[in-house]
Amino acid sequence: GSPVPPEERRLRDKKHLDEITAARLPPLHHSPAKLLSIEESIAIQIQQKQAYEEVQAKLAAQKLAERLNIKMLRFEPEGEASMQYREVRDED
Repeated sequence: GSPVPPEERRLRDKKHLDEITAARLPPLHHSPAKLLSIEESIAIQIQQKQAYEEVQAKLAAQKLAERLNIKMLRFEPEGEASMQYREVRDED
């Protein structure tokens, strides 16, 4: 037979693959990877670690409060309720 151009052969092979398999590459939802400098990478890792530790601390506090059955009430130092027990005296 006559020689088949490479482009046509690639299209024919791709069509053949489409016919014999249902496997597909997943769609690319995110932008492709990009190179970062070491400094940028370290800064991002530090930010992620801090955010992770904050979330872990909140979850730990929540679990502890649930286990100890502690009700977290709102604290208002300048509110009337917190000052009712004190009596005002003049030291003069």
